Amino acid sequence: MSTVFYGALITPVSLTKHRALPHALLAVSRDTGDIEWIEDDVPATALQETLARHGVVSEDVDLIELKLGEFLMPGFIDTHIHAPQVPNIGSGQQYELLDWLENVTFPMESRFGDTDFARRAYTSVIKRTIDYGSTTCCYYGTLHLEGTKVLADVIHKYGQRAFVGKCNMNQNAPEYYVEPSAEASVNATRALIAHIRSLPPPPGCQEPLVRPILTPRFAISCTHELLAGLGKLAAEDPGLHIQTHISENTNEIAFTQELFPPSSLPEPPVPLPRVNGASTKGGRAAGESKGKSKGTYAGVYDAFGLLRENTVLAHAVHLEEEEVKIIKARKSGISHCPTSNFNLRSGCARVGMLLDHGIKVSLGTDVSGGFSPSILAAVQHASMCSKVIAMQAPPPPAETRFTDRQLPVPTLLYLATMGGAEVCDLATRVGSLAPGKAFDALVVSVRSDAANPATWGVDMDLELGVRNGEKSEAVELEDFLERFLFCGDDRNVRRVYVQGKFIGGKEHRA
Repeated sequence: MSTVFYGALITPVSLTKHRALPHALLAVSRDTGDIEWIEDDVPATALQETLARHGVVSEDVDLIELKLGEFLMPGFIDTHIHAPQVPNIGSGQQYELLDWLENVTFPMESRFGDTDFARRAYTSVIKRTIDYGSTTCCYYGTLHLEGTKVLADVIHKYGQRAFVGKCNMNQNAPEYYVEPSAEASVNATRALIAHIRSLPPPPGCQEPLVRPILTPRFAISCTHELLAGLGKLAAEDPGLHIQTHISENTNEIAFTQELFPPSSLPEPPVPLPRVNGASTKGGRAAGESKGKSKGTYAGVYDAFGLLRENTVLAHAVHLEEEEVKIIKARKSGISHCPTSNFNLRSGCARVGMLLDHGIKVSLGTDVSGGFSPSILAAVQHASMCSKVIAMQAPPPPAETRFTDRQLPVPTLLYLATMGGAEVCDLATRVGSLAPGKAFDALVVSVRSDAANPATWGVDMDLELGVRNGEKSEAVELEDFLERFLFCGDDRNVRRVYVQGKFIGGKEHRA
C-alpha cells in the first residue's frame, strides 16, 4: 500500500544546486513511511501508465494531486531551539546575552519543575514548531529531569523527529535554578537518556523518532568536574549526540576564557591533528606561555571530549582561526542562529567562511533569543546576515566560493534542510526527498487561498496575465520557492509529514 503524490517537487542537491520538478511522482510506503520511488517528469497523460509500471493499482494507492502553486519539499530541520523559552518569545529585546539569561530566561525556565505546567506549555510548543514546518528539532529542555521527560513524551505523542536534552548547569546560575552538584547533573542525564530510549519507534519503523542528546548548557554553566563527567558519559556512548553553545557573545567568550585557562584543562582524549606544525591544548599551540594564553572556547569542549561528528554547536559568531581548525578536524557542525544573533546584538556569523572550510552548517531558530519558531525567519535573516557581511568585507578571495558573499537561494534551502540533516548526523535518512529516505516533508502553498497577505498568490498571476508562458515551468517553480522562503509563514505550510505520517500543517485536524 502506498501514498503517491503527483505535482511539483523541490529538493536540495548541494550547497549550490537543487532540483525543481514541476511534474514529479513520488510514492511513500504506508508500512514504513519511507520513500519508495520517484519519477522526475510524468505528463498527466502518462500518469496511470506510470503507476501501472510500478505495480500500483487504484485500490492500493492514495493519490494526492497538488494544485498549481503547491509543491513538495523536505521538512525543515531546526538544530537549535529552547522549548521552555517559547513562552518568552518577544520579551527582553533590550538585553544582550548574559543579562537576558538572568532577567528573562532563567525565571521562566525555573517554572518547568512543575510537570503539569511543563506538559501544558510543551504541548503548545510542539504543535507550533510542527505547524511551522520543522520536522526535526534539536531541543534544549531545562535542568529538571521530570520536566524534560515530559518534553520527550509530548514530542513522541505528536510524532515529530527530535533530539531532547536536559540542560547541565551547576554553576554561574541563580540559586533557584542551578543543579546541586556535578554528580547529580550526570545522574539525572543518565536517567533521561534511559527514559527517552525506552520510547517505542513508530509502527513499521526500526529507528526511534525521539533521541537523547547530551546538553551542557554552555561552558560557563559547567564546572570542570561536570564537563569531565559529561565527557566520560559521551566516551561510553559514541552514538549519543551532543549540543551546546559556542562563541555567541564577546562577554561570554571572555568569561569562558577566565574560567577555563589552558593550564586547568586536561589533554583531549583523542589528540588533535597538528596545527601549523604544533599540537594543541585548550586551543593554543603547545609551548605557548601558559601565563599569557587565554585558550579558546572550542578548546575547552575539546579538552573534555565533547567535540565530535555528532556535536551541534550553536552560534559560532566570533570563532578564532584556531577554533575553525579544531571544529573542522573534529567534524562537528554549526547551528547558525541569525535571528537571535541580530536580536541580542551578538554579531554576524561568517557562514560563508565556515562553508569554504568544509564545516557543516545548519539553521536554528534559537527561541527565544530568536523571536520566531519558524525556520523561514532564520532563512530570511541568514540571507540578511550574509548581505551585511558582504557589504562590510573587502572583496573576497577569488579561490573561495562562499566567504564574505551573499548566500544564494540554493544555499539557504540546503542549510534549512540537508545542512541540518548533516549536522544532526541524519543525512542518510532525512534532509532531501530521495528513494530509501524517510518521508519527512512539507506540502507548501503559495496560492491566494493560503491567506497570507505577504505572499502574492500564483493564481493571481494567471488572473492578471502575469503568468504568460514566457518562463518555463521549472523556472516558475524556482520563483514559487523564493516567494515561500522570503514571504511565507505557517499559513503556507499546508501539510507536515514525518516518517510518512501526516502530523501537522493548516490542513491537519487532530
